[in-house]
Amino acid sequence: MCHELGAAHPASVRLSGPCPRGRTVIGTAATTDGRQGWRLILATLRDQRRGIAVGVAVGLVWTAAKVTVPLLVQQAVDQGISSGDAAAIRNWAILVGVAGLVAAAFTGLRRYFAFRESRLVEARLRQKIFAHTQRLHFAYHDRVQTGELLSRANTDLQQIQAMVVLIPLTISNAVTVLSVAVILMVMDPTLAVLALGSLPLLNVLGKRFSTRLHPEVMAIQRESAQLASVVEESVSGVRVIRGFGAEQVFEDRLSTEADDLYDASMSAARVRARFLPAMELLPNVGLIAVLGFGGHQVLSGALTLGQLLAFNVYIVLLVWPLRMLGMIIAQAQRAAASAERVHEVLAAEAHIAEPADPTPLPRTDRNGDSPTPPVVAAGKGAGTEVGGIDAGHAGLGEVVFDGVRFGYLSGQVPVLDGFDLRLAPGESVALVGSTGSGKSTVARLLARFYDVDHGAVRIDGVDVRDLALGELRRAVGIVFEDTFLFSDSIAANIAFAQPDATVEQIRRAARLAGADEFVAALPDGYDTLVGERGFSLSGGQRQRLAIARAVLSDPRVLILDDATSAVDPTKEHEIRDAMGEVMAGRTTLVIAHRPATVALADRVVLLDGGRAAATGTHEELLATNAVYRQVLASPLAGEGAAT
Repeated sequence: MCHELGAAHPASVRLSGPCPRGRTVIGTAATTDGRQGWRLILATLRDQRRGIAVGVAVGLVWTAAKVTVPLLVQQAVDQGISSGDAAAIRNWAILVGVAGLVAAAFTGLRRYFAFRESRLVEARLRQKIFAHTQRLHFAYHDRVQTGELLSRANTDLQQIQAMVVLIPLTISNAVTVLSVAVILMVMDPTLAVLALGSLPLLNVLGKRFSTRLHPEVMAIQRESAQLASVVEESVSGVRVIRGFGAEQVFEDRLSTEADDLYDASMSAARVRARFLPAMELLPNVGLIAVLGFGGHQVLSGALTLGQLLAFNVYIVLLVWPLRMLGMIIAQAQRAAASAERVHEVLAAEAHIAEPADPTPLPRTDRNGDSPTPPVVAAGKGAGTEVGGIDAGHAGLGEVVFDGVRFGYLSGQVPVLDGFDLRLAPGESVALVGSTGSGKSTVARLLARFYDVDHGAVRIDGVDVRDLALGELRRAVGIVFEDTFLFSDSIAANIAFAQPDATVEQIRRAARLAGADEFVAALPDGYDTLVGERGFSLSGGQRQRLAIARAVLSDPRVLILDDATSAVDPTKEHEIRDAMGEVMAGRTTLVIAHRPATVALADRVVLLDGGRAAATGTHEELLATNAVYRQVLASPLAGEGAAT
């Protein structure tokens, strides 16, 4: 069975049936032999076959120049040195120099094209991983550690890149070996057999080396990813670690993972130590045979001195390509293991898929009228916006949950079962319920982070499953409980969903969210850079910026998911004032525990047993419903009872 964790239940597992063929759960030990990795590499190389072909052609010219040099040396010795012809020596020396210059020039070109194509492979695969992970189900990201994904997008891709660099080199080396073998057979078949006799044994050793090394390098990549996960957690959670004085705990975790990586690396090193010495020695056996047997051939007159010298130069020319064979095999295995891990990410299914023929949201209300002009709130000056930047969605934004059933755990009691709810255009509804009752699940289904198991969720009469995901996410704005700000300017954070927004639009959104005053007081105003995750600002300031970000996107429906839970109760009224401004005239779903926040909504819905158990105003439910009073009396809700 495929195991995926549900977003709202990080400790739970959603069972979604048998895994698709060829799919490997990320982070588990690989059980394949690298074929999936090789398929990914070959598919990527096919997309760049022209550039790689140019690199190979350049490598072949280099090979031709290198193979020509020993023949020129032979002629220089036999026609110049042996016959005492100084002019012949000079001429052949010039030709050797020209061949050397060609080899040198094409060495540089071969290196350039090899690195160009390998970096393109790395960049394109990184783009594919990034784009695919952005489309993946939210449960996937809950299940997979950030360090695992970072390892695949960096370390693993670097291994693939290093292998692609070797492709022109490997092909030119192979052609070099083949060309030298043909030339030696033509010159002296017996001596050629002695020189090349070790090649079959070298091939057997290479195959065994490859088979033994693959699981070892797979373990190295796996341990590297686990080490990266610990490092990422130690950096992103440094405040928690230091706050609890748990530095030693993470030092121990890092030490354990580092030791595991060391053990895996040493295991691979032992495999290399067993095979590489023999692979280094075998090419030199041919050199010894040529010197011993070839020397006697020269003495007997069966071989010229130039031919013996050429034979020795060719054998030396073979030593490096044959020595490189071990390194090429090792790198190819690391690349295959890395590509297999990358394939695991790319093979993960995007459960929330774009509809084949998306239905657009209506641009007018149900009576066929265009949206009504913005409503000006009492006491506000002319031109003040209510419920958004331009209130252009007036008359739109109806939300309907129709018989919704949904659960994170297949085969167990669903979180929502027979849930029905309608939000009229412009209405604000607060969802109240005990912890785990499914309040945040309702919000996630509306934004289609998950799909319902039964029933439907509609916006302005359109099932969210029939909407293009881009249009849906623009129509539904969310202010999350856990406010996330990017390491950028305040203006850029507010305009995150609208990068082309004007300064005035950004400031208007900030004013509606109650953020303009504190932003203006900062040294650089809206150009002030916030630290990672916005921790340089207070919780209330971050929350107001998050509200401004949602407002600027001008959604039809706004979701405030426990937007005041992380705010000091003494400062909560500031956020509530901002929320009241933003909610006016806009369809809003408020998820809250604190009574003062709940009271902002036009209507309150009590969620209990997976259904809408009661509905009414805050005062009505407080007076008539014991469960509602119990929920509000919980410690979590009581934090804000006095405000």
